[in-house]
This record gives sequence, C-alpha cells and structure tokens, in this order.
Amino acid sequence: MTSTHHWQPGTVREAGGGIVALALATFVAITTELVPVGLLPQMSDDLAVTESVAGLLVTIYAVMVAALAVPLVLVTRRLPRKGLLLGTLVAYTLSNALVAVAPSFGVVAGARALGGIAHAIFFSVAIGYASRLVSPQFTGRALALVTAGASAGFVLGVPLSTALGAAVGWRTAFAVLGGACAVAVVLVTIFLPAVAGGGAPVADEARGTNRARLAVVSTTNSLTYLGQYTVYTYIAVLLIGAGLGEVAVGPVLLGLGALGLVGTAYAVTALDTHPRRSTILVLSVVVVGLLALGLLFPSLPGVLVAAAVWSAGFGAVASVFQTAAIRTRGASPDVVGALVNSTANIGIGGGAALGALVLAGAGLEWLPYLGAAIIAIGLVAVLVSRRAFPALP
Repeated sequence: MTSTHHWQPGTVREAGGGIVALALATFVAITTELVPVGLLPQMSDDLAVTESVAGLLVTIYAVMVAALAVPLVLVTRRLPRKGLLLGTLVAYTLSNALVAVAPSFGVVAGARALGGIAHAIFFSVAIGYASRLVSPQFTGRALALVTAGASAGFVLGVPLSTALGAAVGWRTAFAVLGGACAVAVVLVTIFLPAVAGGGAPVADEARGTNRARLAVVSTTNSLTYLGQYTVYTYIAVLLIGAGLGEVAVGPVLLGLGALGLVGTAYAVTALDTHPRRSTILVLSVVVVGLLALGLLFPSLPGVLVAAAVWSAGFGAVASVFQTAAIRTRGASPDVVGALVNSTANIGIGGGAALGALVLAGAGLEWLPYLGAAIIAIGLVAVLVSRRAFPALP
C-alpha cells in the first residue's frame, strides 16, 4: 500500500489506514494552529503584552498560510506528496519546541511563523491527498473523516493544552504538543500510503465555469472563517468575561469541541447525498448560535448554551467547503486544497485582527454580533450560488 504504483483509489474502508493517518496528522496540525486561543491570558501575562497583541500570534500564523499556500504548493508540486507531508510535521515539531523555550514575544512570533509556513503546505496537500485515497463518489465522506482530526483538535487538543497550560504553564503545553507532533511523524510514516501528485486536467470547455465556481466557494469559505475567528480567537476571554473561572476554560472548551463532532458526524452522512442543503443548514446554525451568544452575554448559562449551538454547527464547516471546492474541478486537487487553505487562513488571520480591534474599541460584547453578520453574508452567497453549491454531488 505504500507504493504509488500500486495504490488505487477505492472505497473509504479500503483507504481506512490512510484516512486515519491523515486524521491524526490533521489533529496535531489544527492543535498547533489554535493552541494560543486557550492560553492567551497566560501568554500575555508572561510575555508582558496585552491579550489583543497576544491574539496576533494567531494572525501571524494565518498570514503566513494565506500568503504562501498557493505559491508553495505550485513550487512543490513535483515532490512526493507523502514526503512533503512528513516535512511539514517535522516543522510543526520544531515550531512548538521553539515556542516552549522562547525568551520573548518576538521569538514566539518567529516560531509561530515557522509553523505557519508548514501549515501553508500541510492542509493544502492533505485536502488533495484525502481525495486521492478514494473514488470520486466517496470524496465527501473521506474529507469529513479526515476533518474529524481537526474536530478532535478542538475536542481534545486545544482544551487539553489549555488545561495543561493552566495547571503547569503554557510553555509545558507547547512542549507536550511538540512531542505529539513527533509521534505523528512516526505514525504517518508507517500507515499513510503514498499517492501521486498532480491531477487530471480540466476540460477546456469547462475550465472557465469550474474556476468561477471554485472562486465562489473559496470566497464564501473565507467569509465564514473571518466571522468565526473574529469571535473564536477570543473565546477564552469571552468565557472569563461571562464569569467562568480561568481553570475551567479548558474543560469547557473540551465540551464545546465534543459538540463540534456532532457537526462532523452530520457532514459524514450528508455531504455525499445532499451537499447544498447541508451547507445551508450548517451556516444557519452557526449564525443562530453566535447571535444567541451576543444576546445572552454576560449570563454564563446562556453563553454556554449559545456556544454549544455555535460549536455543533461549526464542526461541519471545514468538510463542507473542502468537499464543495474539490467538486468544482476548478483546478488540481492540490491547488484546490491550497486555495481552501489560503482563503480559510485569510479569514482566520483577518478575524483575529478584526476581533482585536473590536476588543480594544467597541468592547468584548460586540464580537458575537460582528461574527454572525459576516457569516450571514456567506450564507447569502450560498443561497444565490446554486451552481457553486449544487443540490446533488
């Protein structure tokens, strides 16, 4: 199964080992990206910066991905896909280790930039990799299962890192995460089959239409992540502002992440049968959850209920847009993956920066309203773009 010449795309069951390996890699990747979210209060105190400045650690990471995803995928398109993925996991390991021992905010920012470069390649290649492990009719399910690794990052990675940071220090949390990335290198080496790079060319008569559909999906993806991370980057600050104790932030994020698996499970069952209806439902749930969060803040019970709805909905978002983008056939799977990765991180970085401005200006209570409004614009785009988001696969 490890030879490119022998691997033939088939069913999800046949590709199970590779899908699990990719999901494990995705778990450590998303945890690496988002671990500062739960540790912002501790990091800002220790590094002598404000919480809004500490939040820019997410922005720095995302800016690297947004700027470099497409160029790096094009430059590396002739390299073996498996070797490229392994290289990114090694870079994640180094990034987290450097953050753990960094003496200043500047060194932390530099180490995060290294992780961002790795991330620019990893998710771009991983999306195309998952689609190559299975036949086209199983693309949605395969991507949703790989994305379950990202959901597990929310469910286990970020909350456990947050709890560990609260208990023994944020530096220890990054060190442990670096160790987890090293373990992922070993597991991917053993279990992930090699696949070919490149991709089938798009027919001349369809190229323009397909690229236009891909542009719509990518733009809507960016809007959704922009709205999400305007709020989520500061979820620890919101929870503490609603009266939650700092030591309870990790367990609460664990519960919210677990609810995100509900959305992921829905995507597994729905994206290969009713993709358009699924997309509309998922975005609607996210918007409702964020609006409720704004209306109920700072009541802690209300905030927790609203955040539960929001988290359950967002658990399906990555699978929804990855699958929609791959099915446009607007480019090769790797380039499609790069565009999804880049536009998501434009949203993540922009959301972190926009949230920082709101936090420093209008105030914490306005974050959920702004996030809901931005995602609502994305929902409108889905409603009017029937060709980019078709009713059938």
